[in-house]
Amino acid sequence: QVQLVESGGGLVQPGGSLRLSCAASGNIFSINTMGWYRQAPGKERELVAVVSSGSRTNYADSVKGRFTIAKDNAENTVYLQMNSLKPEDTAVYYCNLVQSRGSMVLKYNYWGQGTQVTVSS
Repeated sequence: QVQLVESGGGLVQPGGSLRLSCAASGNIFSINTMGWYRQAPGKERELVAVVSSGSRTNYADSVKGRFTIAKDNAENTVYLQMNSLKPEDTAVYYCNLVQSRGSMVLKYNYWGQGTQVTVSS
């Protein structure tokens, strides 16, 4: 199995910054993607950002230009740098990992426990 440990969440004022980290461990044989999702109260979980094994990135329109996703292959860690935070960014942020075997992307994926990000004055 794979474990994802998240850190870096907290309370920040509008316009502030946070850096989330997610370290993966366990039975990691080939990472296809690592990414971040978030879920705000009363809303569906949504993709925030994802980075592939080839370092291609994708962002939700709502965070483009403000958030940056990066990874450290040696440490199996993914980061989310969050700048210019807005109250609407308030949510629980979840780390996600998808593995592959050869050209096949495995259907089963892994999730972290979530870390709370609150943007408020």
